[in-house]
Amino acid sequence: MRVLDFLSEQRIAFETILHPPAFTAQKRAKYLHVPGSQVAKNVLLAGLRGYVLAVLPATHYVDTAKLTQDLGGPVRLADDQDIAEVFLDCEWGVVPPFGMLYGLPTLLEDMLASDAVLVFEGNTHVEAIRLRCRDFERLAQPRRLHFACRNIGQSTR
Repeated sequence: MRVLDFLSEQRIAFETILHPPAFTAQKRAKYLHVPGSQVAKNVLLAGLRGYVLAVLPATHYVDTAKLTQDLGGPVRLADDQDIAEVFLDCEWGVVPPFGMLYGLPTLLEDMLASDAVLVFEGNTHVEAIRLRCRDFERLAQPRRLHFACRNIGQSTR
């Protein structure tokens, strides 16, 4: 299901923003003239129990060692083929923010404030979605954890 259709069905206030093709969250922030801390990047992770979707600020990376401890088993970044197989209704390489639409549990980085306005990737590399974090939380029912770090030690896209 397309993210925009889902948000409309749920009667959530959101804004769609079209932009030049952006293949990273940092590039999306640049094109939209939005601080990277307000742009959420969505990262597909593979673990012992299957895939997990992680949502964190574009300025940070997933600390896979921390998540390995928190989730009770090894966690790695999913590769491009994994992403393509999970998100069949999206452009190649796109990871949308609503894991439950794909049967995936979702993790939300604890540093993202519930009252923040966030920009997410939609189903393509040229559309972004702006909505309140609290609305995202209400729909996605994510597990809040602190799993992001500023340094690239073990991390994401």
